[in-house]
Amino acid sequence: MKIKVGFGFDVHQMKEGHPFIVGGVQLDHHAGAFGHSDADVLVHAICDAILGAANLEDIGYHFPNTDDQWKGISSIVLLKHCIQLIKDKGYSLGNIDAMLCLEAPKIKPYIAAMKSNLAEATGLDSDDISIKATTNETMGFIGRQEGVVAYAVCLLEKN
Repeated sequence: MKIKVGFGFDVHQMKEGHPFIVGGVQLDHHAGAFGHSDADVLVHAICDAILGAANLEDIGYHFPNTDDQWKGISSIVLLKHCIQLIKDKGYSLGNIDAMLCLEAPKIKPYIAAMKSNLAEATGLDSDDISIKATTNETMGFIGRQEGVVAYAVCLLEKN
């Protein structure tokens, strides 16, 4: 069996009064990530991990921020598109391991809903999706709550 590992990273700036969507869930917070789509930093990192593992460029290649068809779109839609791209290339997704880096809000109350959204979009069992979080110990742009970062790795298996 042939397997491939992918790594993804994403970062978005935070803006006061903007919705904060992570893993397809709107978090209760005074500020949110800002971007061309819904700026779901977690899903964007997962998309890049999936695309990278299959050698299919990156999220900006497939969904450029210069294309109005992606403006304001749910990143879950982008993730579903990435899953179809790897299926077309003969791969299936084995698992996802992701890490959020942000000072606030605490994401523990939202993890089950995030995993459910990601499982539905990818066809994985929620037990094959890990979402963790850490702070930046109040240092840097993350510590000042000016931005949010996500990392993800995934495993692809050749069908």
